[in-house]
Amino acid sequence: TLYEHLQQLSYSFYDQTQTGQIMSRVTSDVDAAQRFLSNGAIQIVSNAVSFFATLILMLSLNWRLTLISMVTVPVLAWRVQVYATKVRPMFTQIQQQVAVVNTRIQENIAGQRVVKAFARKQYEIDKFERDNMELLHRSIRAERLSAINWSLMRLLTEMSLAIILWYGGRQVISTELTLGTLMSFNMLLGQLLGPIRMLGWQVSMVQRTIASGERIFEILDTQADVRDKPGAKPIGEIEGRVTFENVSFAYDGVNMVLKNINLDVSPGETVAILGGTGSGKTTLINLIPRFYDVTEGRILIDGVDIRDVTIESLRRQIGIVTQETFLFSASLRDNIAYGKPEATDEEIIEAAKAAHIHDFIMSLPDGYDTLIGERGVGLSGGQKQRVAIARALLMDAKILLLDESTSSVDVETEMQIQQAFSKLLKDRTAFIIAQRLSTVRDADRVIVLDNGRIVEEGTHEELLQLGGIYTAIYNLQFRPQEVDFWDKNNVEPIEDQGGGY
Repeated sequence: TLYEHLQQLSYSFYDQTQTGQIMSRVTSDVDAAQRFLSNGAIQIVSNAVSFFATLILMLSLNWRLTLISMVTVPVLAWRVQVYATKVRPMFTQIQQQVAVVNTRIQENIAGQRVVKAFARKQYEIDKFERDNMELLHRSIRAERLSAINWSLMRLLTEMSLAIILWYGGRQVISTELTLGTLMSFNMLLGQLLGPIRMLGWQVSMVQRTIASGERIFEILDTQADVRDKPGAKPIGEIEGRVTFENVSFAYDGVNMVLKNINLDVSPGETVAILGGTGSGKTTLINLIPRFYDVTEGRILIDGVDIRDVTIESLRRQIGIVTQETFLFSASLRDNIAYGKPEATDEEIIEAAKAAHIHDFIMSLPDGYDTLIGERGVGLSGGQKQRVAIARALLMDAKILLLDESTSSVDVETEMQIQQAFSKLLKDRTAFIIAQRLSTVRDADRVIVLDNGRIVEEGTHEELLQLGGIYTAIYNLQFRPQEVDFWDKNNVEPIEDQGGGY
């Protein structure tokens, strides 16, 4: 249930939660609950049945002795309450520190290349040692309290036995009680005290389970920010018109990252998105598949508000290549077919050829069955990016979102991919965050974002004529690419009136 719930949570949850914290709850906290339910709960029931059965026998044998033996029970109950109150926060802190240690391990393993590159091995060891020692100290404090409580519980139960021996012995001497009855009662009292002695251990297990349960239900009680509204219907086949109407968005609900975006993109149109760091480029395209919901305004696909359709049907109409390429520890075939698992080998190969990764795959000993390492380890950045492009193209979606999808490939490969894109983008609506001049030139329209607003919009040539922000970006980022192209091809540039070439 926890794993399934994690699949439903929104991007915002993962933006704010560390991977190690989630892993700790899925493993350590669930394990604590499992141990209690498979072992502790049964023992608690068994001890309770044993306690009440023995108590009934003792009452039937001699009710006066039974009541006298119970004289320490109120003190025991008080001690259990005190212990439970004190130990529960301790176990919560322990589980939280376990999560900190797990986070440290996860980040260290994932970042080993950085650790080695900067020779920070000892720093990481010291950092882990501090976290691990803090876990040790918290655990010792809890165990010390448990040991003290166990000793007190044992002392109180033995006092009950001493009282019975004293009182019962006097009755035997005065012949008010037979020796056999006292011996039987003494044996029954030993059986009664066993479950009472176990209370300390059981309370400890229960409190640990409650602490873990609270952390588990903290996730289970977290509602996805983006979810299907009641009555949402599948979107069905689409043409691909995308419309932004007065769209504003803030991650925290207050500070707007996008402000009053109005944009109407026709089916089959390719829009290149430019802007400085933090201008809102990635945020803009992340709103289309509802990775986040707009704070104000609305987004329409073919005139339908995307909040009125089911999320799954919406995302099946959109092919995405994210800025951070992620590949699974699986075969190249499985990675390419991830969005369309029923795809045939011919379709997979066609998508790989379009992304110019087919030849590389065929050069591997196992071809498309080659298993790649975690997060695509073993492939270069450009190779991973081309596998991700093939994965998006295979979906044959009407809308494509490409977030700097060719930023990690060389110029020659990028030109080959662009040639493939010119065919594949036909009859598809595409939003491309551009890093290359060729992407901008081939786009039907270019929009420039600045501080969350669309400040310029038009074709490459039209924006150069304006001499505004786009021209500055062109001179800083794209002109060197163009000069490099001239040098390689011995082409003499000709300056136009807009300041471009």
